[in-house]
Amino acid sequence: MTELVLRAGETAHDALAVDVSPEKAGWRYSGLAVVELAEGERHTFETGVHEYLVLPLEGGCTIDVAGERHELAGRSSIWGEVTDYSYAPSGVEVTLTATRAGRFALPYAVAAERLAPRYCPADEVLTGIRGAGSMSRQVVNYAIGNELKTSRLLVCEVLTPGGNWSSYPPHKHDEDSETERELEEIYYFEVRGDEHGPGMAFHSTYGTAERPIDVAVRVGSGDTALVPHGWHGPCVAAPGYDLYYLNVMAGPGDSTWLAVDDPCYGWLRGTWDTLDVDPRLPFNTKEQ
Repeated sequence: MTELVLRAGETAHDALAVDVSPEKAGWRYSGLAVVELAEGERHTFETGVHEYLVLPLEGGCTIDVAGERHELAGRSSIWGEVTDYSYAPSGVEVTLTATRAGRFALPYAVAAERLAPRYCPADEVLTGIRGAGSMSRQVVNYAIGNELKTSRLLVCEVLTPGGNWSSYPPHKHDEDSETERELEEIYYFEVRGDEHGPGMAFHSTYGTAERPIDVAVRVGSGDTALVPHGWHGPCVAAPGYDLYYLNVMAGPGDSTWLAVDDPCYGWLRGTWDTLDVDPRLPFNTKEQ
């Protein structure tokens, strides 16, 4: 199912390094663009029926949206730095102007209601460590359970030290129940390479007997994986190479995130209390 993994550059055009619309993904709700701009360059777009985040991956920018201007300090790197960001509602024009050259993620979803634009400071972002031992990773929530209200859009980052497993135990969110929500999900990957090469990681998605799906693939910087349904995980960082991914989720309901573990592997959560957290966490760019 190679159509569920889009390689770096495959969807690129103009200033967009990544352009995955719901139509291109073959589903209804979630999308992602990544725009690359030199200092002083601009990118203008209409949100249409979608709500967006403007999330600096690297660099800083100003955002002009619905008569407001948001000055984003941004960040120098994804590796441990938390950024400020902006929320843009449906039905507006957005102009992004780079004050420092960089890359800017534009995760989006079909909106269920029109909300107000909002500047989101970095100190509102919720961060934490999930797992322990070789399952240790760092999770950064930009639009999950924090101060920002969205109608459908869910966005977080996960940083995984080389050799560790994340998105593990495998889990799914493809139907509505008391414990689960139907959510389409995008994974956008970056790997911290070195003088030896670009590094690599591995991603897996697998389905049920009723809805089969089978993806087990090597991924690298700029690759994007689509998860329309099924169990997804693990994402494994190859030893020696740290892994970053941006998750974008949306579905027919509201912005509630609920998922269930594959019962074959859910028992692993019970081991976390007996294991130490990987001492390489949390990531902190200034210390590396």
